[in-house]
Amino acid sequence: MRATVPTFDVQLRAALLLPSFEHLTRQLFEAMGMKSWVTQPSKDDGVDAVAVNEDPVFGGICIIQAKRYSKAVGIESVRALADVMEDKHATKGILVTTSWVGDDSRAFAVRHGRIQLIECEELVYLCEEHLGLDVLISLPKPPPRRRR
Repeated sequence: MRATVPTFDVQLRAALLLPSFEHLTRQLFEAMGMKSWVTQPSKDDGVDAVAVNEDPVFGGICIIQAKRYSKAVGIESVRALADVMEDKHATKGILVTTSWVGDDSRAFAVRHGRIQLIECEELVYLCEEHLGLDVLISLPKPPPRRRR
């Protein structure tokens, strides 16, 4: 039986505690079975967190970029993640955002092949599934609908 958890408004908490979104992201990856940690707030080379999947076949180092945005995340953020991945020799890069990514960002991630994008709706689902949190993300407008 799951305990009742209060609704967690990411933007409200972010305004109160600056690093809270990065720590929520770390907790999420830990709940999914990975070892993870948050990097130092400044001079982090664009890395907000690191997660390690210890599976001997599919595992490796994941560089995590956490974007607490209320508008679309631009392609420059996804390209920067790709650059950091190469510099750190990471197996995977994951961009987690409270908003959404633009079409150019999505296309770049698909072409790159090792970047995963976790947007608003998927983040809400993952927080419920793995952390038991009922997450409310307040956006000024709904994210665009994607064709499947």
